[in-house]
Amino acid sequence: MTKRLSKKVALVTGGASGFGKATAELFKREGAEVYISDINVQNGKKASKELGVNFISHDVTKTEDWITIIDEIKAKSSGLNVLVNNAGIGFMADVEATTEEEWELVHKVDLDSVFLGCKYAIPLMRESGNGSIINISSISGIVAGHNFAAYNSAKAAVRHLTKSVALHCARSTDLVRCNSVHPVFAQTEMMKSFFENPNEELVSKIERQIPVRKLVTVEDVANSILFLASDESKMITGSELVIDGGLSAQ
Repeated sequence: MTKRLSKKVALVTGGASGFGKATAELFKREGAEVYISDINVQNGKKASKELGVNFISHDVTKTEDWITIIDEIKAKSSGLNVLVNNAGIGFMADVEATTEEEWELVHKVDLDSVFLGCKYAIPLMRESGNGSIINISSISGIVAGHNFAAYNSAKAAVRHLTKSVALHCARSTDLVRCNSVHPVFAQTEMMKSFFENPNEELVSKIERQIPVRKLVTVEDVANSILFLASDESKMITGSELVIDGGLSAQ
């Protein structure tokens, strides 16, 4: 069977762990030349060595870092076909308990980084041809919670920004697509940022809220991202792929 990402160059932000690492591993296996970026240099280098992919230190909230990383990929690989805007942080608090500093940080990391990634990657992806941007949102970008004010806001904005980017790319080139992915909770580092102690009792409580009664896995999400990155989804743009075990159908 032909590898699904053969001859493609891909960048996965937040690639040192969680969804990003699982996606980078799958992309590599499917024939892509993979770059992962992360603000955690130690874990990034470790993942790079383990997976056999390239690593670049990257603060996704900084314009200069985006310009540098895109220039480096262009110099080394001559093009970019897939961008996965995966880097993000979790935060749990209601609107009254959220400080202005916390609000700004969550939006900077979870939303502004997606804007910057799309803005600076699109020109190179347009030149490279046959491009796909996948923005990692969350089920929290579709279904709100009383204690996820900043996170709900940022992830919902990623969903709508994705549609705007998709329409822009369709008007300016028919070669670059943009879609969002919306997973329910998974047992990753992100969950630990929401809950101090994600023990079995807490996991069981969350699972009971999901119709299929289990959390999503990093492999579930990586497989969905792979589909959107591949040519199999060439007519899909401006859409959201929901991976929530039926939660939003209730």
